[in-house]
Amino acid sequence: MRTRVKICGITRTEDALAAVQSGADAIGLVFYPPSPRAVDLDQASQIVAQLPPFVSVVGLFVDESAERIAEILARVPLGLLQFHGNETPAQCGGHGRPWIKAIRMRGGVDLLAEAERFADAAGLLLDSYQPGKPGGTGSTFSWDRIPLELAPNIILAGGLDPFNVESAVRQVRPYAVDVSGGVEQTKGIKDADKIAAFIEGVKRGDDC
Repeated sequence: MRTRVKICGITRTEDALAAVQSGADAIGLVFYPPSPRAVDLDQASQIVAQLPPFVSVVGLFVDESAERIAEILARVPLGLLQFHGNETPAQCGGHGRPWIKAIRMRGGVDLLAEAERFADAAGLLLDSYQPGKPGGTGSTFSWDRIPLELAPNIILAGGLDPFNVESAVRQVRPYAVDVSGGVEQTKGIKDADKIAAFIEGVKRGDDC
């Protein structure tokens, strides 16, 4: 089975289309105002309106209120919700959409316990841990920490780029990979050539 690819932190329509043209399965829109990659409702609506069919649109949230999530869903047709804060399973559910939970790989994290706790999630996204940052650290974590039995169901993130993603796919064999800063010119502005190179790296990893 091939590894799926999500390009996160999209802020421009041209970047979303570049991701799709290179073969991305999903794009991520960040609804967390402190992030340099955050989008407002108008930006998000304009981006989604230009996407072709069969491209998943993921909305990223960090400890957001249920009311604000409902407001966004009323304006932006998100297919999947991604939670990057301290949300409980109950706070992640109940929005009428499938969801994934990001787990920051701090010391002592028990991934098997987290998988059991968030059993209703469509998947777990594993990201690097950096105090005070809910994501987008630009650094990797030790992939050896991922239990083999979990790997086929996880989304691997954290410091991936066109140079290391092939190795990541070969070693971990995740369901999907997620990249943001690793394919950017500057924060929030993607580089079409880096996106293409990243996806080619994923394909090479799959072929090994």
